Amino acid sequence: MVVCCGVALSGVKWLPQTEAIQAASAPAAHTTLRVGMWTLWRDRDVVLQPAGPAREARLRTCAGCASAPLAQPATVHAEGDNVTLRYEGKTLHFDGIWLSGTVALSAHHETVTLHNPVVITARADVLVIAVTLPVEDYVERVVASESGSADSPESLKALAVVVRTFALHEAHGHAEYDLCDSTHCQLLHWSGNHDRQPAAHAAALATSDETLWFHGQRALGYFHKDCGGRTASPDEVWPHAKRVSYLPSQTDRYCTANGGREWSAEITRADLTTALAAHGLMRAGWQSLSVARRGESGRAVMLRLDTNEIPAEEFQLAAGETLGWSRIPSTWFEVSRQGDRFQFHGRGWGHGVGLCQTGAAVMAEQGRTSSEILTQYFPGTEAADETAGRVWQSFKGSGFVLESLDAADGSYLSEIARARAEASERSGLSASHPFTVRAFDTTSAFREATLAPGWVAAFTERDWIAAQPLRTLAARHLLNDTMRHEFLHGWVEQQAGPGAPLWLREGLVEVWSEVGGEPHSLSVLKSPPALKVDEVDAALAHAATETESEIAHRAAGWYAAQLLARYGRAPVLNWLRSGVPASAIAAIGQR
Repeated sequence: MVVCCGVALSGVKWLPQTEAIQAASAPAAHTTLRVGMWTLWRDRDVVLQPAGPAREARLRTCAGCASAPLAQPATVHAEGDNVTLRYEGKTLHFDGIWLSGTVALSAHHETVTLHNPVVITARADVLVIAVTLPVEDYVERVVASESGSADSPESLKALAVVVRTFALHEAHGHAEYDLCDSTHCQLLHWSGNHDRQPAAHAAALATSDETLWFHGQRALGYFHKDCGGRTASPDEVWPHAKRVSYLPSQTDRYCTANGGREWSAEITRADLTTALAAHGLMRAGWQSLSVARRGESGRAVMLRLDTNEIPAEEFQLAAGETLGWSRIPSTWFEVSRQGDRFQFHGRGWGHGVGLCQTGAAVMAEQGRTSSEILTQYFPGTEAADETAGRVWQSFKGSGFVLESLDAADGSYLSEIARARAEASERSGLSASHPFTVRAFDTTSAFREATLAPGWVAAFTERDWIAAQPLRTLAARHLLNDTMRHEFLHGWVEQQAGPGAPLWLREGLVEVWSEVGGEPHSLSVLKSPPALKVDEVDAALAHAATETESEIAHRAAGWYAAQLLARYGRAPVLNWLRSGVPASAIAAIGQR
């Protein structure tokens, strides 16, 4: 997730800290998740190194100990159920290592920089690394890792809801963390998927805190890559799973709209024996393999090896982990023997339960919404707020759609519309497509979705605005100012070219947010800022407190007002798209 307050992609409006505290209520049950890192690698060593601009990494050697700076690289090694720390020429033994700040972890020729709390322990000579992520950060990372080029905004929003549901609505069988980073839970690439990240970020924001509910109860959420034309019910894939009406085995015409996906594989008996023995399913010496029982969808439920029966899902997992996941990608297959080799021919990819990503992408391509996609694959469910189970309602305004859990928020449509009109009049900017304004029910829910600090009243990214409770903003007479500010942020960012400095983008919003918006009469011009123009971008991006952020934004407003006063709105808007000339920067930088 991108933290707001001075980050290039986002805009903010401040809420006085006392008001934020008064607006806050009890936090949601799940605000973070402990995620196992590099769980399939079974690393014995990892190198730690302080990272980030401030290099303020810290280390503890017990849960309640005081932390100390991690000033130089250190190596953590697994020895049985303990870890060895090699640091500053010393070798020390501990039960675990606790990390905070910005730390780079390196192992198996991969380096990942984390800004989240990390705990490193050991089990049976293997390091166990658990990273604490905000829920929405986790959802974004998984959506980026699990999605593909065929996905579009609506299919990604549906996937985000299912990913969040799966993470929060059931236990996943791990002792040291809540979820692993492999397909046993949900795939998460720690190094990131940069091509998919912006779209995944937008999908996570647009559905923040939404999970699946069925008749007022939290539902189970599963997804897979390709159902092959028919989804599976949970009980035909996992022997101990319960049959639920919202996860039926049903024909999926969307999955096969562009032609069904079939696969084939030839695997030697020796390779299969190695995979089965590694998972304790079968010893060497077996001869025959056949499907003993199929489920409603046609998938294999039980396989017969000689006279023994084993679950088809366990067979597939054993083959995948040992031989590669592409060898037998689903349990919907036929199998025959030719000499010492077995021929598999099947369809689909994954377990087949719940949302089919191939079908969802086709539905989105055909113009279906994320709600329609979820209804197709989870009939009878609805996406609702995770904390209270209430469904988000939509209210159509002039040039925007308001989303809220509170029906009474519809009364604020006219005031939001007035703020939008004022923003357009002052800036000369507008947009042909509507904004989405999502009003969160509590301050804590707003913070968890946006990762914004407590002094921020609203957050904007492209054409999506998140706001603290509208009733709170209205009671403090901040609603109009906040919404005008956020519409301005959205339009300025839409106009900004790659060469537009952050101080200009933030500064224009500061200027046009003031009453009247005329540069010659603005209060920001009354006293020159202490920050030089070439210092403002860094101050905006790295403000750690409300005071630092406000100083940086006021400086940006001062320089933007100077540009507008000297050159007029039309040239400045052109510079917003193409970059500010050095001569103009020099002119406003003179004292």
